[in-house]
Amino acid sequence: MTRAATGAIAAAILRGQVPLMAPPASRAFPGLAAAATRFAPSSFSSSTQLPHLPRLRLCASRAPSCTELAALSAAYELLDVTPRPADCLFAPLPARSFCGVARSSPGGAAPGSSVEGDQPLQSELIFIGTGTSEGIPRVSCLTHPTKTCPVCTKAAEPGNPNRRRNTSILLRHATASGTANILVDAGKFFYHSALQWFPAFGLRTVDAVIITHSHADAIGGLDCLRDWTNNVQPSIPIYVAERDYEVMKMTHYYLIDTSVVIPGAAVSALQFNIINEEPFMVHNLEVIPLPVWHGQGYRSLGFRFADICYISDVSDIPEETYKLLENCELLIMDALRPDRSSSTHFGLPRAIDEVRKIKPKKTLFTGMMHLIDHEKVNNDLSGLMETEGLDIQLSYDGLRIPVRL
Repeated sequence: MTRAATGAIAAAILRGQVPLMAPPASRAFPGLAAAATRFAPSSFSSSTQLPHLPRLRLCASRAPSCTELAALSAAYELLDVTPRPADCLFAPLPARSFCGVARSSPGGAAPGSSVEGDQPLQSELIFIGTGTSEGIPRVSCLTHPTKTCPVCTKAAEPGNPNRRRNTSILLRHATASGTANILVDAGKFFYHSALQWFPAFGLRTVDAVIITHSHADAIGGLDCLRDWTNNVQPSIPIYVAERDYEVMKMTHYYLIDTSVVIPGAAVSALQFNIINEEPFMVHNLEVIPLPVWHGQGYRSLGFRFADICYISDVSDIPEETYKLLENCELLIMDALRPDRSSSTHFGLPRAIDEVRKIKPKKTLFTGMMHLIDHEKVNNDLSGLMETEGLDIQLSYDGLRIPVRL
């Protein structure tokens, strides 16, 4: 599409001739006064200096076309403003997008990326993986002699949002003194995810890893960190609960007791920091643990970063944890199945009920299995905005969101 055509559509958007959806009205958040004061700063605060622009409807009955995305980008460009996360999860001039949210193609750095020493303009949250322990697609589905799995078939296509690796996020924390890449979990597929997303988003270092729990889809990739500690940086700090550290002493004993390593073998150089369920600091960012149950008697941790709450593996939320979720702007939460919960994970119905209770401004589900079709379920979720004012979507591998930490 020519720039003239894009400009014409952009002008139509600015005149209100292209149907876009305005932001939902702000909602009050109930809760304890102390919690409200504690979590008052907004991750997605709108600037009074920027003009109001319509919000591109995310995941409507169809995905926005490239023409519409380019036009909206041009509209922002014509006004010489940066889109606000509160108005639209959309980055200017995306190389590729799903549901109106920008996603870089391999080889293209994200907006604000650190290139040749320049500091990012804004912090970002990147979904390194959004799938189950076994990942999507399943080999068993692709090789089944008689049955065809529609989601796994789609996921086998390069770039399809149904392709999901182990659940993980990376916070690109930008401060005046520099940028820190803070990874949450490094599961079995971490190295494959890093091969795709680190070059695509201009990421190089892993400045810290925070562990949610000690299952293989959260810690199975710790050995792969050797590439960083051998070739990029001297070591990587790991933040982990005592109970999970005890598991690592068995599963990754050679990374903890390096005296057993054969001389000359360059394994990951990791610095283990034991955390409890109290707030702690990682590269000048306060991290608040969100204790949850991940099956009967099994404790897992979610984490709160400013007004972003991340809970990747959960079957039940203790009452005391709800207080820590007050005034959450962005909730990222486990939603394994479309029909029901399992003994260890929320299913979609329970996850939606929890959103109603927690009342975040926006929710992104993660940890989806192969029964959840990205486009179909997102279309269904979009109806909740119209009926209940619930802004809920599925996340996907490679989704990038600008945030304020």
